Amino acid sequence: MSVSLQKGQKVSLSKGNEGLSKVLVGLGWDEVRQKRGFFGMKSQEDIDCDASALLLIEGKLRSNEDIVYFGNLTHMSGTIRHMGDNLTGAGDGDDEQILMDLAKIPPEYDRILIVVNIYEANQRRQHFGMIRNAFIRLVDSRNNQEMCRYNLTEDYSGMTAMIFGEIYRYKGEWKFSAIGQGTSDPSLGDLCKRYV
Repeated sequence: MSVSLQKGQKVSLSKGNEGLSKVLVGLGWDEVRQKRGFFGMKSQEDIDCDASALLLIEGKLRSNEDIVYFGNLTHMSGTIRHMGDNLTGAGDGDDEQILMDLAKIPPEYDRILIVVNIYEANQRRQHFGMIRNAFIRLVDSRNNQEMCRYNLTEDYSGMTAMIFGEIYRYKGEWKFSAIGQGTSDPSLGDLCKRYV
């Protein structure tokens, strides 16, 4: 049964899930609200959101190779894999997915931040206040059962990047924390600078 989380809540992924290894992290959002254009016609403005996983050692990003995103789909350890870039957020369900094999992640990595940034947000004058129904969910890959979900419900106007949540090790078990923190970082590279 899936647990619905609020901002700041934490949940153990290991308790009650003995043998948990492969987890699918699904991220979704809906297309930007449509604007009235010339002659009352609706014009659709696509927003290209990009999900990424940052593998941290003692809270720090040690190498660019520890960033899993559309330009580096598989971590060098082979334990985290991005399933590809969705350019618009169209359609139902997950827009982007990241697969993780928690049991095989090298022990030096203690946190995996799940972030989403808007590609060329400043140039396109786009921000997360234009996006609706953003969520992150974690699914046990053994049985495709959703373990937890966090719906981001705040107004993130002006924010161009988001820290959706983090998966972290604590006393020998994996946990998930619902963060939902917006930032004004204009790119993934700028967001990553927070952790060096």
